[in-house]
Amino acid sequence: MLTMASEKPILYSYFRSSCSWRVRIALALKGIAYDVVPVNLLKDGGQQLAIIHYLEDTCPNPRLLPQDLKKRAQVRMIADHIVSGIQPLQNLSVLKQMGEKKMEWAQNCIASGFQALEQTLEHTAGRYCVGDEVSMADLCLVPQVFNAERFKVDMGPYPTITRINKALLELEAFKVSHPSLQPDTPAELRA
Repeated sequence: MLTMASEKPILYSYFRSSCSWRVRIALALKGIAYDVVPVNLLKDGGQQLAIIHYLEDTCPNPRLLPQDLKKRAQVRMIADHIVSGIQPLQNLSVLKQMGEKKMEWAQNCIASGFQALEQTLEHTAGRYCVGDEVSMADLCLVPQVFNAERFKVDMGPYPTITRINKALLELEAFKVSHPSLQPDTPAELRA
């Protein structure tokens, strides 16, 4: 959750949350300083893509949605695919229900989602998910690839996803927002 009660926004964040990471990237890209209040998602809940839409509406530069309407629709389609079609299926609440099969479940869900995503990106990608400018889709992609790596998904079948992810991780906003650099990251997971 992001609150704007003071001059500086407050982000209620969990170091390894894909949702929180997307928001941290957006804030870094837009150059918005913020305070972090760590939240344990095992107890307190999560973030929404709506925060990034809010940031886009209130701080439009740099733009995270292209002006070109076709590209804008592509960005939204990719972002929605990741945040609705892949990421929720590997959330902690779902994985708890899978018991001993949770690793296999997560791998299968991610692989299935990445197969469709790879096909889409073959038509939309430039340097990034849609063309050569960072977009909302890219903010969704990087945390999802991180999760895929955590669940030991073979990334070999996804060369476009892998190439885009590598290019994005070279950008400062993606580096500073990385889970290993957050104040609530356990010491053993810090970079």
